[in-house]
This record gives sequence, structure tokens and C-alpha cells, in this order.
Amino acid sequence: MTTPARPANRHHKRPRGEGQWALGYREPLNKNEENKKNDDGLNVRQRIIDIYSKHGFDSIDPADLRGRMRWYGLYTQRRPGIDGGKTAILEPEELDDRYFMLRVRIDGGRLDLRQLRAIADISNLYGRGTADVTDRQNIQLHWIEIESVPDVWERLEAVGLSTTEACGDTPRVILGCPLAGIDAGEVLDGTPHIREIHDAYIGDPAYSNLPRKFKTAVSGCPAHCTVHEINDVAFVGVVNERGEAGYDLWVGGGLSTNPMLAKRLGVFVTPEQVSAVYGGVIGIFRDYGYRRLRHRARLKFLVSDWGVERFREVLQTEYLGYALPDGPAPETPRGGRRDHVGVFPQRDGNFYVGFAPRVGRLSGDTLHLIADIAERHGSDRVHTTVEQKMVILDVAPDRVDSLVAELEAADLRVNPSTFRRQTMACTGIEFCKLAIVETKAVASDLIDELERRLPDFTEPLTINVNGCPNSCARIQVADIGLKGQLVVNDAGEQVEGFQIHLGGSLGVDAGFGRKVRGLKATAAELPDYVERVARNFTKQRDEGETFSEWVRRADEADLK
Repeated sequence: MTTPARPANRHHKRPRGEGQWALGYREPLNKNEENKKNDDGLNVRQRIIDIYSKHGFDSIDPADLRGRMRWYGLYTQRRPGIDGGKTAILEPEELDDRYFMLRVRIDGGRLDLRQLRAIADISNLYGRGTADVTDRQNIQLHWIEIESVPDVWERLEAVGLSTTEACGDTPRVILGCPLAGIDAGEVLDGTPHIREIHDAYIGDPAYSNLPRKFKTAVSGCPAHCTVHEINDVAFVGVVNERGEAGYDLWVGGGLSTNPMLAKRLGVFVTPEQVSAVYGGVIGIFRDYGYRRLRHRARLKFLVSDWGVERFREVLQTEYLGYALPDGPAPETPRGGRRDHVGVFPQRDGNFYVGFAPRVGRLSGDTLHLIADIAERHGSDRVHTTVEQKMVILDVAPDRVDSLVAELEAADLRVNPSTFRRQTMACTGIEFCKLAIVETKAVASDLIDELERRLPDFTEPLTINVNGCPNSCARIQVADIGLKGQLVVNDAGEQVEGFQIHLGGSLGVDAGFGRKVRGLKATAAELPDYVERVARNFTKQRDEGETFSEWVRRADEADLK
């Protein structure tokens, strides 16, 4: 009897599945996926109300504590006194404090004074006065006890706010221009389309188990203030060849440890199609997204592997059932800064006033003060930006000067230095369990030093300070991006410091910052370093040259 020949490829292993539901991989391939299959994150709300808030922190199931509670904007904060060297070596329960960070979801950055005061009251009653404006238009509070959460929700929901899907593997807050509907130069008002997406998809169990977080931007802003280049999906206002206003669709952006810029699909989306197209993109992510490895589970990896042609084809054939026409690319962004700081006219004859809190850090009392100042000057709207700033809308011309004076007196700068205006910082080691170094205080001290040393420096210069590699503060697309890590100082001691990225940018010439070999600084050395590089830029720049353009041609010696 002849023995059958073995296949020539007997040593070739079958490619390992990536956990894509659409390809039949429905069994969980890691602990996170198993937890989500065991129970939808949206279901934790009732347990918080009925059990955890009544029986206290020790009653919380660990799978809820470090997983599903994120679906309602709740993360345990870092236990005080744990230094950055222990961040990666301690178990989660050793890092956990018995208090929570709570993220209030603010889609489009839109707040009225009743909502702003509700957040301020919650901050003072339950959050020890904490309040940070984030670079995704949310407001975060700290020191929240589980017993307080049901009352917090009642207070928020009474004014039309919530924490639903503010975190977790969900469609998170939808970014929008804070000037939507009032900017005379906008392509179109994205407000109704943000509302349609929110109402159709947020809190829907059909979209509450995604491979990872899903970030969205919808805007017709001529300054491109919603940083569409680094969102999972973005609708960017354009006008087609027939003069119709609609959106250019971008997919697959994201930073963290594997940064990628979003890619244009090259289609024109009418305002009436936005909700359906959004549903198609998020559906592709849910069904085809990679679920095996958490670090490869963002949409950007699928877009990178597929390419835009295949992504567009799947969107049209499997999810929409119709083809989208080709469309134009967005116009060049208006202006050199995308933060809406300053005093500018609205289309209705009134003015908006944008101001800069110090690295987004506020307090309950300050939020109340902002609401009072706005109300005294006839405004009922205070919006947030993606640069950790705020904007008061609808100020009559004869009230602008008085309002500006009150804001400036409260250290809420309407005419800030470059350094106050363009320095951002993530939460950092004060509260974040992932952080390695302090950020808010370091960034605030850096602003003070640079204002003192370089009082005449006026060129745009973004300085983004991050406490770990995850890039919550967008370090790779900053002029000077500072990634927190432990470094050795001149005395041979291990201290808090930063790896330095230089020359990142968004807009016309978008790209990631340059890493110069061995370029690091301790926290104490930062003012000296930034001053030195800023002076080199001032001396060497050509007329009209930006910092990122200069970095690309500068000698390494001038960047150190």
C-alpha cells in the first residue's frame, strides 16, 4: 500500500484569527472581550444604582470596577503616593484608589449656563472642587465616591447631560466646532448632524461592544478645529462642484503608541446621509475590527491593512446599499491656530469671546464664576474646545470690553501669551493610573517660566505634555511634544522627565514629530530646553516659516 504524500506546506501554519466577527470569530480571544461577552457594559448602570452605591466600594465586582464602569465615564483614580516607577509593575488593585474620575460627556462642546452650573455644583459637592476641560471637549471631575454616583447622574440628566459611553469600547464624545451655527465663514452647521448621530447610536446595545474606543468629529469649521486627522471617523465640511455643502469623509486616525493619520475616502456625504454613513463606518469597525490584541484593536489598523478603496467598497456594498459620489478635499484651514481664543464677530452681529484656562485646569468655583460672567453680559452659552479652552457666545458689542476685563481678572486669559494659549497637558500622575510623571503642575510652571524669559515670543508654538506613552495630550502632532518617562539627572538620580518630540503638525502639512536620538529632559530642565530651542527658531527661521517646518531642516545641534 502506498503511503499518501504529505502536503508540501505541512509546516505552514494557518493564519491566526484576529477576532473579526464578520469572519466568524465570535469567541473571545482575550479577557476584555470575554468580559464584554459576559455582560454588556451598559448594564452596569443598574448595578451601580441598586447595589454598589448602597453597599459601597468593596461591593463592586472587579470586572465592573476595571471594565464596565467605563461605559458610564467612571475610572478608578490613582492611589496617592505611588510613584511613576511603580506604574507598570503593580497590579491594578494596588494602583486603584477608592475614588473615581468621572467624565461628563459634552457632544459638540455645547453647554448652556444651567448645564455649566450643574457641573460646577457636582464638582463642589462631590469632587472636592476639581474640574478639567479635556482636549475632547469633555469636563472631568475627580474624587467621586461610588455612593454619590446616582445623585450625580440625576443632576446631570436633569439638565440634558450624561456620562453614557464617555469611556469604554464605545462611540465616545462627538467633537464639534464650538462656533457651529454662528461662524460666518463655516461651510455648514454640524450641530444637527451631531445630534442625529448621538440620538441614533449612543447607548444603543448594537454599538456598545466595539473592539476598542471609537472617536468621532463632525464639523464645518473653516479653521478645522476638531482635528479630524486623528479621529477614527471625521466628517469635514466641503462644498462640491454644484455648490452644495456636505462632508468629506475621513477614517482611521489615531495616536497612542502607533500613531496614524486618518485617510480620505474621497466621497461626498450629504447632510441627510451623515447618520447612515456614520452607522456604516462604526458597523465596519464592530464587525471587521481586530479583537485579538488590544494594542491592534483600533480602526486605524484595519484601514491601514485594507486601504481606502476596499474600505469604501465594503461601506457602500455591505452597509449602505448605495454608492457615494466622489467629492472634493477640504479647503486649507483658516488661520494658524485652531483654538478660537480671542474676540471675534458672529454672523448675527454679536461677538464670541474665547479664553484660555491654565492647561485646562478649572474648579467648581471657577465654573460658577464663568457662568456668572457670561450671564451678566447677556450670554447663555459657554462652549468647550478641543484645545482645553472655552468660548462664551452671543456677547453684544457694547458688553465685550467689560466681559474681557472680568475674565482677565479671573486669570482666564482672552489675550494670552503663546505659551498659555498653546500648552496642553493630560491628567498625569496626580490621578491617572497609567501615568509615569506629573503633567498639569509641570506644564503650568513651564508657562510661567517661558512668559518670564520670552515675553516677546509671539509665533505659534504648541507644547503638549503627556504623562505616559498613550498620547492623550497628542504629543506626536505638537510642535514640542513631551512624553513622560523616568530619566537620570546629572547627579545620577532617577527623576521625572520627558522624551521630546519636535515638529509635529496637523493641517496642510500634517505629520508626526521628529525624535532626536537621546533627546530627553528632566522636568526641572524643561524651561531651559524650550527657551533654548525657541530662541534658535527665532534666530534661524525664514520669513513665514513655521516651527515644524524649521525643525525638519534644522541641524540636530540646534534642537538639543
